[in-house]
Amino acid sequence: MLNSFDEWSPLREVIVGSAKNYCSHDREVSFDLFFHENLFRSDWAYPRLKSSTQKQVKEREWTIKKRYVDELNEDVEGLADTLEMLGVKVLRPIPLPEDAEAIRGFGWEALPVPALNIRDNTLLLGNEIIETPPAVRSRYLETRLLSKVFREYYDAGAKWTTMPRPMLTDRSFDLSYARSTETTLGGPTEPIENPQSSPFDVGYEMILDGAQVLRLGKDLIVNIANANHASACEWLERHLGDRYRVHRVHQMSDNHIDSMILALKPGVFLVRDQRVREFLPEPFKKWKCIIPPEPTENQFPVYDDGDLLLTSPYIDLNVLSIDPETVLVNEDCPSVIQALEKENFTVVPVRHRHRRLFGGGFHCFTLDTVRDGTLEDYR
Repeated sequence: MLNSFDEWSPLREVIVGSAKNYCSHDREVSFDLFFHENLFRSDWAYPRLKSSTQKQVKEREWTIKKRYVDELNEDVEGLADTLEMLGVKVLRPIPLPEDAEAIRGFGWEALPVPALNIRDNTLLLGNEIIETPPAVRSRYLETRLLSKVFREYYDAGAKWTTMPRPMLTDRSFDLSYARSTETTLGGPTEPIENPQSSPFDVGYEMILDGAQVLRLGKDLIVNIANANHASACEWLERHLGDRYRVHRVHQMSDNHIDSMILALKPGVFLVRDQRVREFLPEPFKKWKCIIPPEPTENQFPVYDDGDLLLTSPYIDLNVLSIDPETVLVNEDCPSVIQALEKENFTVVPVRHRHRRLFGGGFHCFTLDTVRDGTLEDYR
């Protein structure tokens, strides 16, 4: 039975994403907007897009080297095996077919990607599955690859809800955050290209990822960086009514916050930077913040100019809690491991080599469907 209210209660069942047939990125406005903080920043981003050849920038399909994909598949399967060894039931999405056709909307099309970062397009609250409105066109049908698993939980009594699906025309997106010369914790960025008009434009639409929501029992912290997020959050507030307290935090990040802050257990956060505390609602500012040392370049593989980096160097904060004392951490990140062990957490090291190329860590790759516990008030 679906039951998941927080990020730390003992984990019983989890969906682990699939990397099968992940071979390229479809570079178009929704993709560039979603990843803009890392695509266009100069720190630790090689290549910076301006330094890439114009041919690379203009071509929509950005191919990923087969070696990286093979190693990604090995690491994802290793994650699934580790969870099973820890006694957690592991469920999997339908693999993306090798010859999957392009997804077509009104006035756009995009090549699909597998259901790998499955935290993004679904929000689980208690016994309810909420499919969230996708931000990237290539991921528009991603949750359909999870339909078989969702149907099994639905048949067992879970609620299954889908937020309004966006049109995703160029003018669906609020570009103000991306176009700002400086963002709160992101830094200077280069502008997104001017969007094109379409007869299907309906204005700024609801767009929100599950990874923008930090689940703390009755309290939900939701990152709002633009009008798309605000509109979707309003829907969420109406839908949830008084069952949860929804706290809007503004521009903690461009979208996801689970490589900036995660709750490891009641009273303890793992955070990127002390400044994150300033964004939190007052009741949670008193929680302890574990801040690992800054990551170093030698923790990551060295890539070529033709390789596209999609995450910041802080991606290894994207950990997965098995219970309030046990945490899965990338074995290539000793700074996070040592910081958690110093706080008496049991760390389970798991390999994940190319996390900067594929946009996610262990929290992104998983959807915890069954955890022990009930809806609690942790304020």
